[in-house]
Parts: sequence; C-alpha cells; structure tokens
Amino acid sequence: MHSRHIERHATDRIGWLRASVLGANDGIVSTASLVIGVAAAHTGHSSIMVAGIAGMAAGAMSMAAGEYVSVYSQADTEQADLAREKLELETDWDHEFQELAAIYVSRGLEPALADQVAEQLMKHDALGAHARDELGITEVLSAKPMQAALASAASFAVGAALPLVVTAFGPEAMLIPLVSGTSLLFLALLGGVAAKAGGAGVWAGTARVTFWGALAMALTAGVGAVFGTAV
Repeated sequence: MHSRHIERHATDRIGWLRASVLGANDGIVSTASLVIGVAAAHTGHSSIMVAGIAGMAAGAMSMAAGEYVSVYSQADTEQADLAREKLELETDWDHEFQELAAIYVSRGLEPALADQVAEQLMKHDALGAHARDELGITEVLSAKPMQAALASAASFAVGAALPLVVTAFGPEAMLIPLVSGTSLLFLALLGGVAAKAGGAGVWAGTARVTFWGALAMALTAGVGAVFGTAV
C-alpha cells in the first residue's frame, strides 16, 4: 500500500507572501521617507511624529483598499472564465474533450494516452480539469481578495511601525541618519526573509529591496531639504 506524500512548494504561499512583503516594504519605505523628508525640512519632533503616524494610517488603508480592488478584479475575471467554460462543457462536450486532449499532446503525451487522460479527468471533474490545464486557475493560485487586503494592511502597519519607533525614541538632531540606517537594515532583513520564504536567492532579494529603499529615502530627503529651505 502506497502512502500519499504531499509536497509543499513556495507557490503555496504566493498569495499572502506577495501581499505581506509588498505591504511591509511599502510601510518601511514610505514611512521612513516621510519622516526623513519632514525632518529634512527642519520641522519639530512632534510634527514629524504626527506626520509619520498619519502616513502609517493612510498607507495601511490605501494598501488594503488597493489590494482588495485589484485582487477582486482578478477574482471576477476568473469566475467569468469558469462560467464560460462551464457553459461550453454543457453545450459542446466533445469539442472540450478534444481541446483538453490536445493540451496534453502539446505537453508531450502520445495522442492515445492524451485521450485516456482527458477522458478520465473529465469524468472525475471536467470543470476542474479545464480550469487547471486550459485556464491556468488552481485553488492555490486563485485570487483571494480579503486575504490579500488584510495581509497588506497588517504588514504595512508593522513595517511602518519600525521607523516610527526609532523616530519616537531617537534624538531630533540624529533622526535622519538613525531612521535611514535602521530602515535600510529592516529592509535588508525583509528582503532576505521574503527571498528565503519564496525559495529565491537571499542575497539578490536583500540587495534589490535595500537599493530601492535607499533611493526612495534619498530622493525624499532631497525634496524635504529643498522645500524646507524654500518655505
């Protein structure tokens, strides 16, 4: 008797991982950049904190709304495709059978074997077979709007809280180097953890996230300094 062995792959985590990494990265970069930009404009410590907290709240809500709308649009598209496929199965079973068998032939099966595979899979779950092999829709990769929205909002808030804590306890005169340095460290750790969880190269993921974070903070600091001087 053979025991079933179910492997776990990185794609099993792709839905929440993408939203969480994106949210945390945006939380760190946008909040740190906001704090640095306001600090570069020679604003008081309390005003910097207010701006940072407001940015965290607005960013978390924006991330949640954006992810929900975006992923819900994907879910609507998937449902429309499934409904159309279901209708085609009800009205033209033979054509759908030939279509599925042709897919398996294109993947390397002999025509006779492809016919057998298509016949058995359609007998078991015709819509599921076509959703997976014709449309590319699977349970693991299907759109989950609420999951993406909650993961984005929560991870953004966590990411934003990191530079805010440094801002709250750091001396005003040292805020820019402190927030910049610690935020880059946070980004490097996030990039490494995300790459590891996704099965990608750790160093490449770390360098990519850190570089773009540093660029965003540098540009924001420059804008703050210019406008702070002008005003």
